[in-house]
Amino acid sequence: TRVSFEVGMQQLGGRVLTLTTRDMQLSRGETIADTARVLSRYVDGIMIRAYSHGTVEELADAADVPVINGLTDLYHPCQVMADLLTIREHKGGLAGVTVAYVGDGNNVAHSWLLGAAQFGLRLRVACPAGYEPLPEIVARAQSIARQTGAEITVLRDPVEAVMGADVIYTDVWASMGQEAEADQRRRVFAPYQVNARLVAHAAGDYIFMHCLPAH
Repeated sequence: TRVSFEVGMQQLGGRVLTLTTRDMQLSRGETIADTARVLSRYVDGIMIRAYSHGTVEELADAADVPVINGLTDLYHPCQVMADLLTIREHKGGLAGVTVAYVGDGNNVAHSWLLGAAQFGLRLRVACPAGYEPLPEIVARAQSIARQTGAEITVLRDPVEAVMGADVIYTDVWASMGQEAEADQRRRVFAPYQVNARLVAHAAGDYIFMHCLPAH
């Protein structure tokens, strides 16, 4: 993520400062809002990766410059923007392309719901019980889809999701911060493996995608 943003900004003629938690005053009690105000005096934009989506919203509310969400526990928008570009490159367009997302209804799934709705894709999200995307985000995506012609479906059966799909997409079963749940998640998600049996139901020229890193 750091490499892609740094190189992208440099290719566009900009300069980049990379600040880790060790380089900032947050650990000494400076607030997110004060950090946003100070940085806004010096920089033209901020890309932030944070565990909590609330942190990004707080930063954006206090900043006077654009704030880009590089990742939170709720959304991963730049990842899905890059994925949509990849699909367009491989499939020649986006409208009407069928994408099957198989696995955890997490931040990547949330951004896929909104991205697919915006660009007119058919998205089927297959998750085990208790691991579905948040219903309010599904509802928002379906509302957008009514305006764009997209089709948004959340279901349980991974085979039904990948039937005839042009793209099969998945993510890790235990994301950052969920390491303690890894063993339980391995059992729950075992039927949601993207393996030879599952992909046999997809279109003959399907492509497989993963937001990486893959464990």
